[in-house]
Amino acid sequence: MLTVQNLRKEFHSGAGPVVAVDNISFHVPDGVFAAIVGKSGSGKTTLLGLLGALDTPTSGSIDVSGDKITSLSDRQLIKYRRDRIGFVFQAYNLIPNLSALENVMLPMEFGGVAKVERKARALDLLQQVGITADEATRKPAKLSGGQQQRVAIARALANRPSLILADEPTGNLDSATGKVIVKLLHELARTKKTTIVAVTHDLEIARQTDLTFKLADGKLVGQERNTPPTAPKPANDPPVKRGVVRV
Repeated sequence: MLTVQNLRKEFHSGAGPVVAVDNISFHVPDGVFAAIVGKSGSGKTTLLGLLGALDTPTSGSIDVSGDKITSLSDRQLIKYRRDRIGFVFQAYNLIPNLSALENVMLPMEFGGVAKVERKARALDLLQQVGITADEATRKPAKLSGGQQQRVAIARALANRPSLILADEPTGNLDSATGKVIVKLLHELARTKKTTIVAVTHDLEIARQTDLTFKLADGKLVGQERNTPPTAPKPANDPPVKRGVVRV
């Protein structure tokens, strides 16, 4: 669960203060996939950095599953970023000389997870995101863009975070592969009960999420709850007559 209250971020320049995030408040429940959309310069990337504790706000608060991260010490923030946050980047940011499996295992090594458990958990996560055992042994250069992003998502899940932050996760992918990645993130949000927040410029992608927040000039100017597509009825499910409720 993510709760943001009156968040503000100012940068100082020779011309005076520049407000990148201006008094923003919103809430994203567990198991919800949300998108932040806005034009270049709207403040969405700055906001993502604040949520990930990569930067500190000028004022306001950020609460993740009961922990107010804006009140944590530097040492506590390092632990928070390691254990509570998973990052997915547009450029994947996989380590080129490590295999897919080793890339997913690496965050767990920093988290103090035993080696046997690291490998078992990494293999399970790669399987969940659609990476085969053979592909798990390959280095990033031997994987397609879609496969690399799947590995990056598995890596983000490695330490079982409360919150996953995705920065243009489909930006380097073709539209068909991008839709597959968004569907995968949606499924993971539901099955893992993990809050996922993605920054995207693509309104078509944003409409596939549960919630869309619109930013302009650092302000939250709109919030929309999206309706998921209606699932087709199974072939053996007989039609329901009007006025009749089946139990």
